[in-house]
Amino acid sequence: MTYRIRNIGIAVALAIVAALLTTFYVTNYKRNVQQGEQKVPVYVASHDIPLGTPGSDIAHHSMLRVEHVLRRSVVPGAISQPDQIDKLVAVEPIYAGEQVSTRRFRTAQEQGIRAQLKGNLRAFEIAGSEQQLLAGTLKDGDRVDFVGNWLLPEGGQTHVSRVVLRDLLVLQAPETSRISSKLGSSPDQPFSTMLAVTDAQSEKLWWVAQNGKWSLELRAVTDAADSPDRIESANTVALDGLSARERKRARGGR
Repeated sequence: MTYRIRNIGIAVALAIVAALLTTFYVTNYKRNVQQGEQKVPVYVASHDIPLGTPGSDIAHHSMLRVEHVLRRSVVPGAISQPDQIDKLVAVEPIYAGEQVSTRRFRTAQEQGIRAQLKGNLRAFEIAGSEQQLLAGTLKDGDRVDFVGNWLLPEGGQTHVSRVVLRDLLVLQAPETSRISSKLGSSPDQPFSTMLAVTDAQSEKLWWVAQNGKWSLELRAVTDAADSPDRIESANTVALDGLSARERKRARGGR
């Protein structure tokens, strides 16, 4: 009799535990279903976003809109703020109405040079000496000016110089692994760098590179400013800053 009562007690206890577990499961399931039915805000593409579009353009050029979808419909990596993709580049096309997810973006560095070109921008590789290309100093992402010197008119005897192009992005700095030391490296050893230029700028850069002398100059990282454009010659270099009397003397007067 005692044995039978004990078995009945165990069975009742197990039934109670099973009932509690079932109740707990059903309650959690209902809660999850209810949460899944709740609508939450997400960012979707307001129109088609092509492959290679910078996240900064998407975030700041009305390419996104907010929609409310069921929580269970939110895709993995869905952004909650536009600035989450500000420094990224789209690696897949995103179609109008699709949720915008960080999984469709990568950093520009991960995508390489192509991801940094758009519109009329071109990648232009130019070869030069260690000094011309600031090899060992120049880094990817730096900004440079392109200064040149040539004869004007062509075939004449007057050299002129000016800053031909300003604020060019360095896509790929010169490789410096071959520079072992100042004593061991030749100043004429060929190096190359890749710059981002417009198609119109590339014509000027190529002309000066083929017909004159040139060099890159590194711009300030922050708050870079430009002086007014001007052209320099032997005359301006000699006379700029002199008093009227000194100018007269330089021209052969007394």
